[in-house]
Amino acid sequence: MQFKNTKVGYGIISISLHWVMAILIIGLFFLGQYMVELDYYDSLYQIAPWWHKSLGLSVFVLLIIRLFWRLKNDTPLSMVNNTAWTVKIAASVHVLFYVLIVIICFSGYFVSTAKGAGVEVFGLFNFPSVITLNESQADLVSKVHEIATQILIIFVVIHGLAALKHHFINKDNTLVRILKPSQLKENQ
Repeated sequence: MQFKNTKVGYGIISISLHWVMAILIIGLFFLGQYMVELDYYDSLYQIAPWWHKSLGLSVFVLLIIRLFWRLKNDTPLSMVNNTAWTVKIAASVHVLFYVLIVIICFSGYFVSTAKGAGVEVFGLFNFPSVITLNESQADLVSKVHEIATQILIIFVVIHGLAALKHHFINKDNTLVRILKPSQLKENQ
């Protein structure tokens, strides 16, 4: 099994980080949409935000691991049928993903700790608050969290559609490379 990336494909570590983060981010989006509609008497009123915060901090930890792993590994070359401008767009979207995830994680953390209380992480430890925010600051940070999340999900959908386009229309191995570690021929 290929653990590290090569110039022709992704290793199992990169693939696992990609899919675990994708599932968590999409799940957190839907959980966030669901939990803002809960009222005080709903049985999930307390537990949904607890899960959202714990999983959100997990995404941030995974992002740090992913960025470190990306710096220490090769990046597979693009497929030969990709034009220079599509390669640049794809690279820009990946950077945008990382920037949006950082913004979402930080804004979520600041909203969660706005009143000075830390964030309990899976009942294992409490991640402390570093600042307190007044109500208008907390509202602004909450809006940033919401807007950045919506932008991220739009780009996640576009990213998924682009992967399907590569697979079914271009008939290249772009999608296959992120589904399983393999030794593909270079620039296939």
